[in-house]
Amino acid sequence: MHIEIITTPTEALKESGFGSQKACNSVLDAIHKIGYSVKLNVCNNENDLDQVVKRKPQLVILAVKYIPINKDDKIWLSDYFSQHGINFTGSSREVLKFDSNKVLAKMNLTNKGINTAKYFIAIPAQYQNESALPIPFPLFIKPMDAANGNGIDDLSFVTNYADYKSKVTSLYKTFDQPVLVEEYLDGREFTVAIIKTANEQLVVSAVEVIPPTSTHGLRILGAQAKKDDSEKLIEIVDIEVKDRVTALAVDAFNALGARDFGRIDIKTDNHGEGFFMEANLVPGMTYGSSYFPQACEIAHGFSYDKVIELLIEGGIARASTTIPPNISPNINSKLFPVL
Repeated sequence: MHIEIITTPTEALKESGFGSQKACNSVLDAIHKIGYSVKLNVCNNENDLDQVVKRKPQLVILAVKYIPINKDDKIWLSDYFSQHGINFTGSSREVLKFDSNKVLAKMNLTNKGINTAKYFIAIPAQYQNESALPIPFPLFIKPMDAANGNGIDDLSFVTNYADYKSKVTSLYKTFDQPVLVEEYLDGREFTVAIIKTANEQLVVSAVEVIPPTSTHGLRILGAQAKKDDSEKLIEIVDIEVKDRVTALAVDAFNALGARDFGRIDIKTDNHGEGFFMEANLVPGMTYGSSYFPQACEIAHGFSYDKVIELLIEGGIARASTTIPPNISPNINSKLFPVL
């Protein structure tokens, strides 16, 4: 079986997918160890993608969601390979929109009865004073579609109208779109890596995220913390908490219609009630630092290579029933049926 990994230079992307080319090379090395023929493609335009199609790989691994063509245009890889009859990993573009747009994800899940943090979207001067705001302070303000903590810092947490106005204006100028304003949840933070296996079961790895304490005494998981890798991921030792977080993440993953894999972020309030925050359906795969492989290691003891093996299992099953020489199909972890 021949597999090809598709990526693009990620320096200018708001949503960097698996990560840099170094991360993609780690994925490639893991697939080599399984026993497959695999090639990494750094694609910049449609002609590069056409060359992939001509080779007719049995599976393409989409390490990014799209290739930007210019400021306003992009090639969505799931659409492109679907149209050319090429088997690909991950979710369809219709589902990936819930990754790119946090508000759409919240709306979809709220309509299906799944807990999400209260929110509204805003532009500068839309709400003229504190009494006009749909949700009372404290609030948390962030971009609608940026990844990796971009646009999030201590100033995202606001307790008065002047700070609210300043942060909304700043984000609107930077990202040139309305911003997302949420109720501030002052409980714990969790991330849950989910992999759908070839037999339609879910391998779920839930961990707690401990952001560093900022100079203002806040624990905010912003761009600087992620860049510095200063946050910690730890095991959830309370079984009841772990079960609640896992159940919410699985419900969100299924309700969004995600395929193959994804990461669901959850926060709790000060009463311990969990709320969906966002979905990352092309999660980071940087060896040693990305949440997805780290969560799998902490929760189940999986090596990085094992995570990649599981990650491509669904795509392999769609391409062939042949098991490669080095693959080990047995998983010593709790499996969840797909509802």
